[in-house]
Amino acid sequence: MNAFWDEWLRQKGVVRGENGQASLASHLEQVAALENGSVLAPLENFVLIRVEGEDAAGFLQGQLSNDIREVTAVCAQYSTYSTAKGRMLASFLIWQHEGAYCLMVSADIAEAVAKRLAMFVLRSKVKVTLDRDWSLLGMSGILARSELQKHFPGLASLGKMQVEAQSEAALVALPNGGYLLALKDGCGIGEDIARAEGLQAALAQAWALRDIQAGIAWVVQATQEQFVPQMANMELIGAVNFKKGCYPGQEIVARSQYLGKMKRRMFKVSFDTALPVGAKLYSPQLPDQSIGMLAAVCQLNDSSYLGLAVAQSQTWEAGIFADEEHTIALHRLELPYAIESVTE
Repeated sequence: MNAFWDEWLRQKGVVRGENGQASLASHLEQVAALENGSVLAPLENFVLIRVEGEDAAGFLQGQLSNDIREVTAVCAQYSTYSTAKGRMLASFLIWQHEGAYCLMVSADIAEAVAKRLAMFVLRSKVKVTLDRDWSLLGMSGILARSELQKHFPGLASLGKMQVEAQSEAALVALPNGGYLLALKDGCGIGEDIARAEGLQAALAQAWALRDIQAGIAWVVQATQEQFVPQMANMELIGAVNFKKGCYPGQEIVARSQYLGKMKRRMFKVSFDTALPVGAKLYSPQLPDQSIGMLAAVCQLNDSSYLGLAVAQSQTWEAGIFADEEHTIALHRLELPYAIESVTE
């Protein structure tokens, strides 16, 4: 994490253990602040891949699932990057900044994904770099909005996935009501916001709650190559364009969409036992195999967790569990968007 924000967290009383996480009491305070207060969360679990050059747009158009032509100086988008078999290697939040494309991606896969993208540049006039000179911050709440508006006067008119940018900063209005603030290290905006009274500090583990509530699962190392985009509802959050040209895995993604073969879908779930992202799921209906995987997790209190689970839709009636003995039950909750019926 950027040393400035690491020190800011310490001054705010957020102490992390050797595993990089806060104590349970501190984490639960952060979760409560996300629900009821104004929060600033340094998102050290994400970094930027920067793609620039004369042929950058055409290059990304041939690699990603969304129509990169819709990313402009004022419009961001979600997108995915898949293998030839249609399995996601990464998911991104993408915006333009001074002519370059900024791809926000999970930090634990960023280096490998950047290298893989660079392999396919060939003779194109494109440069792919891992840009660690930017801090990524999640902000939400009335006070956060007020502080941001001091530096981004157009904030009040920003719709979901719209962007307001400056030379060393970019602000993206997220679909869950919060904001993603990207700051070049040393940018004065960060120092001004850090001095604001009343902003509560949170870690990325708590901020994950906002994405879970919005039904957005990020591809991380534990879930790489596990899901076709539709399994994780990527087309429902606008991360897949079915009218664009070819890209790796496009035929399988399109076939899954139009031939009705999506047996697995992502659902919001609650459960009462600590589970890691990537945990396999089981059902008594199909006792000899895993029927899905946990894609995101956030602890809500001592014995309550919220998550996103990709699972075979037909198995919900018989129950879905996080262990083969069927003792850790997952309970299905409503997502903020509708999931269409699937063909079994």
